[in-house]
Amino acid sequence: MTLVVQKYGGTSVADPDRIKAVADHIVATRRSGAEVLAVVSAMGRTTDELEQLAFDVSSTPSARELDMLLTAGERISIALLCMAIIDRGEHAVSFTGSQAGILTDTTHGRAKIVEVRAERLRETLAAGSIAVVAGFQGVSTSSDVTTLGRGGSDTTAVALAAALGADACEIYTDVAGVFTADPRLVPAARRLDRVSYEEMLDLAATGGRVLALRSVEFARNYHVPVHVRSSFTWEPGTWVGEEDPSMEQAIISGVTYDVTEAKVTIVGVPDRPGIAARLFRTLADENVNVDMIVQNVSSAGQTDISFTVPRDDLARTRKVTDTIVEDLEARGVTHDADIGRVSIVGAGMKTNPGIAATMFEVLAHESVNIEMISTSSIRISCVVAARDVERSVRALHRALQLEAG
Repeated sequence: MTLVVQKYGGTSVADPDRIKAVADHIVATRRSGAEVLAVVSAMGRTTDELEQLAFDVSSTPSARELDMLLTAGERISIALLCMAIIDRGEHAVSFTGSQAGILTDTTHGRAKIVEVRAERLRETLAAGSIAVVAGFQGVSTSSDVTTLGRGGSDTTAVALAAALGADACEIYTDVAGVFTADPRLVPAARRLDRVSYEEMLDLAATGGRVLALRSVEFARNYHVPVHVRSSFTWEPGTWVGEEDPSMEQAIISGVTYDVTEAKVTIVGVPDRPGIAARLFRTLADENVNVDMIVQNVSSAGQTDISFTVPRDDLARTRKVTDTIVEDLEARGVTHDADIGRVSIVGAGMKTNPGIAATMFEVLAHESVNIEMISTSSIRISCVVAARDVERSVRALHRALQLEAG
């Protein structure tokens, strides 16, 4: 029998009517002959509201207790969804992350899955029941409740699909698939029928908000076919899977943007071996996730090192850099939170020269100054001023002829 894992985000279960609609769809899938395991996020903005509540009572909430609090949102969702499914004549059983056997490391707020012990889920499915699992959460190797970070329900769904050998993992959200750009910013953006894991990784990493990056990594590593669909229209969406070598790839699959990063520059660093290693090891030890890195050409024995970090990590980054700049014998450090990143992604870039030149020409025509550049075989990213981001995305999408129709 076919096994389908279906993940429903917060907007998909935002109120009782939406929960009933999701229950209808799950029951219809089950009655079509498939086994169904549903992964559910907290209703609407519940997680944000719980987090705000935590900060209302404490300026620095305990990470352990914050995880305990935030996981309550999904427990509400899974119980309500099971009630709605049972009302429709099918048997359903709810599971928290720990009951589902999702074992994580001990990092609160950003836990990583280390093992999935899915015996209880297998038994439930084998008995003909629908399993409903709380997304975003697990239990650590030290038996504490943990959360997987933003987008963690996607990761939960793909991890369970991999562990159970599911035929597909359907991610239901408030958009009808993966588009060539954010349709809220570019109304003419076109829905893609299919993208490769590698393209989806770069789309997610550079600001595409449809799938969480870690879920795509899981899908690629365990070869899980992912179908991104709308829970409002139920229409077919975008398949994410292996690259098909028999088909010619579109040159560009999408234009993405991210305005959640900040740029840090260490000025006047001595140009000698080991300096960069000391800087980035110190940042890594503070759990700061560094993204783009650019080191300028040495002049008079000194160089500048620029890198980007999540804006939420800027305070911790500043603490590290302000401390280490003297140890590095650098002249100083600057920080800029008013930046954004614009990227173009496409597997066809591997065999089509001139894409970078086109991107730079478009930005120059729009009088957009490029502060940093980063590339891979299928991606080009530029850091620009935050005020130029939206204009850059629209211009690139138009120039690369990605519009629908």
